[in-house]
Amino acid sequence: PGAGGPAMAGAGQGWGPAGLSVTLALAWSAAVALAAEEPAEPCGADGWAQDAVPPGAAFVAAASYRGPGNNDTRSNKELPILLWWSGSLFPHFPGDTERIDCPRGSCLVTRSRRVARHRRTKALIFYGTDFRAYEAPLPRLPHQTWALFHEESPMNNYVLSHSPGIRLFNYTATFRRESDYPLTLQWLPGTAYLRAPAVPLAEKDAWRRKGYGPVLYMQSHCDVPSDRDRYVRELMKYIQVDSYGKCLHNRELPSERLRDTSTATTEDSEFMTFIARYKFHLALENAICDDYMTEKLWRPMHLGAVPVYRGSPAVRDWMPNNLSIILIDDFDSPQELAKYLDFLDKNGEEYLKYLEYKNAGGIKNQFLLESLEKREWGVNDMTLPNYLNGFECFICDKENTRVKEEQEHKKSHGKIPAPRPHIAQFKHMGCPMPTPGFGSVEDLSGGDSWKEMWLQDYWQSLDQGEALTAMIHHNESHQGRFWDYMHEIFLKRTRQH
Repeated sequence: PGAGGPAMAGAGQGWGPAGLSVTLALAWSAAVALAAEEPAEPCGADGWAQDAVPPGAAFVAAASYRGPGNNDTRSNKELPILLWWSGSLFPHFPGDTERIDCPRGSCLVTRSRRVARHRRTKALIFYGTDFRAYEAPLPRLPHQTWALFHEESPMNNYVLSHSPGIRLFNYTATFRRESDYPLTLQWLPGTAYLRAPAVPLAEKDAWRRKGYGPVLYMQSHCDVPSDRDRYVRELMKYIQVDSYGKCLHNRELPSERLRDTSTATTEDSEFMTFIARYKFHLALENAICDDYMTEKLWRPMHLGAVPVYRGSPAVRDWMPNNLSIILIDDFDSPQELAKYLDFLDKNGEEYLKYLEYKNAGGIKNQFLLESLEKREWGVNDMTLPNYLNGFECFICDKENTRVKEEQEHKKSHGKIPAPRPHIAQFKHMGCPMPTPGFGSVEDLSGGDSWKEMWLQDYWQSLDQGEALTAMIHHNESHQGRFWDYMHEIFLKRTRQH
C-alpha cells in the first residue's frame, strides 16, 4: 500500500514489514514510468462514467488564488490532484474543487470521486473516523499515495491502532507527536488560554459551604473504551463527586438552559462560570493513547480547576509545569486518590500550588512552548491555516516534490534513484488494547457489556487491517471479497489455537 499499492498481483514476497516495503518500492518505481508514459486519460478499463466531465475540462474553471511565496505558474490542467475521499469532509466552501497555493507549489483539491483513477490524482486523503476497510477504493493504484487525517478519538476506528491498518497510509496527521503532521495540541489555542485567571479560592470555598462537592464529573458519553464510569463509580464511595451528565448522574444543573446538552458541550459563558467554581474536574478521556488529549484536560486548566486526569500516559510531557494536574494512575486505588483530593480541599495553600502556572513566568515547560511556537497551523488564528488546510498543503508539497523527483529519475535514465515511498509507522497511532477502568479483565463477568463491546472491536479491527492489506497485495478490485478475506483470517487463527 503506499504511493501506491502493489502494482501487480504477487509483487514482493511476504506481507510483513519487509515484504510490504519491497512491494511499495516496486509500486512507486512503476508509478514513475506510469506518470511518464501514460496518456492523459483515466486509468483502468472502466474509465470515467459516461456522464462524467472529461479530466482535462473538469478542473479548468476551478477557482484560483495565490498564497505568499508561491510562484507556481502552471495552469490548473497541469497540477497534481488531491482527492478528499470522505464525502463529509472537504475544507473548502462552496463547490467541489479548489486550487491551493502552498509553500512549494500548487495543487487542485477536490471531493469529486470522478477523478479517483486519473493519472494526475496523486493522493487520496482519508478521514480516519470515516475510513472503513471494507469500503476502501480498490484496486489501489501504484501512482497514488494514501494520506490519513485523524484528530479524533482512537475509539472511532481501532483499525488505525494496529500496524496493518496504519501502514496502509503513507502520510498521517494524528494526535500523536510522531505523526507526519502532528495535531497533538489541537485543543490548546496558546499560552494565553492557560493563563486565564482562576476563580478565587475564597469563592470556591464558599461554593463548598453551600453543599457542592469538591469534584465535578460531566460526562454524557457512557460505556467508552477507557471505561471511565467504572472508576468514577468506585471513587464516589470515598469523596463527594457532583455528576451532572447522563453518566452516573446524581445532580441537576441549576437552570434548564444549562441542562441543554448543546450548552454543556460549548464554551458558553454561563456554563463555564458554573463549572469554574469547582476545585477539581474529573478529566478522563474516552480512550487511552499517548498524546490523545482533549478539551477534558485543557478546559479545566483554562478555568483554573485542577484536572484529575486519565488519558495520555505521556501527558506530563505537555504540562505547563511539574505541578498542574493530578494523575489518577499515580494512586494505588480510588480510595487513595480521594484521600489526597480531600487533603487539598482542606489545605488551600497546597491546592494553589497546582495553579501557579497561571502566574507570570509560571509556564516553564520549554517543550510545550516550543511546540506551540513551531506548529504550522493555528486554533482560531487568522494568521495561520487551520489544520485541515495545513495538512492538505503538507500533502501538496510532498506530491510536488515526488513528481519532480520522478521526472529527474526519468531524465537521468535511472542514474538518479526513483523516490522511495514513505510509509506510516505504528507509532503514528498505535493505541493499546482497552482495559477496565477499575480492576482487571479477569474480574469482569462473562456478560459485561464493556468487555463484549470494546475488546471485540479492538481485536476485530486488527483482522480488518490484515484483510485489506492482503487484498491490496493481491491486487483485488472488488470490495465484496473483503469478507472472504476476513473469513480466511478467522480460519487461520482458529487453526493456530
